[in-house]
Amino acid sequence: SSAASDVYKRQILIVLNEINKDEALRYMGHRGEIPQTLKELVLKCEKQLLEVIRPAYIFKCFDIETSEEGVRVLNTSLTFKGNDIKNHLEGCSKAVLMCATIGADADKLIRLTEISDISAAFVMDSLASAAIEQVCLETDKIIKETFPSDFFTWRFSPGYGDFPIEIQGEFLDVMNAQKRIGLNVGSGNILIPRKSVTAVAGLSQTPVPKKRRGCVCCNMAEVCQYRKRGDHCGF
Repeated sequence: SSAASDVYKRQILIVLNEINKDEALRYMGHRGEIPQTLKELVLKCEKQLLEVIRPAYIFKCFDIETSEEGVRVLNTSLTFKGNDIKNHLEGCSKAVLMCATIGADADKLIRLTEISDISAAFVMDSLASAAIEQVCLETDKIIKETFPSDFFTWRFSPGYGDFPIEIQGEFLDVMNAQKRIGLNVGSGNILIPRKSVTAVAGLSQTPVPKKRRGCVCCNMAEVCQYRKRGDHCGF
């Protein structure tokens, strides 16, 4: 594990040569055999998206400590409040904060497409959601390669459970995400560009209990549409 005083920073642009179309179809709620017309539309929208997206991520590792207020991110102004994030980071001495985006041009393309073809815009939006998840998975991989001796919790984002989404602005400020990858927050604490993610993963020197990963600890488990059809959301 890295020394307690270490803060690791990384920023990188990555290239997606293709988008996970199966994942996009899942976001569309499509099951079974895919009609040829939909296949063609997906391929067309994928090509258009790949021409404009600029996937990027940044992450930093911080020491953390639990207090009555919540989980303090040391050497920053951040305190993560809420029982869910506190339980999520239980037993962790560090946390990695990450931001990821596919860029503002994806939003622009989807909005323009909505004007002329709402079906294509829906497909494109689903593909963009799949693309940002690919970026997050790539970020997960890089983070784990950076800290090979640590064990990780899964990603936990502001807005999950009782982890307040109102922390987004301060989160981005601490990460300097506005300057480094063009990520901002708008009204309602919605990330801009829209196809972006902020998240926290805990680092532990001992294995992370399975009960703190995925569906088992998700507050949406009982009403999740993915689970109802025997699927999962990817987390």
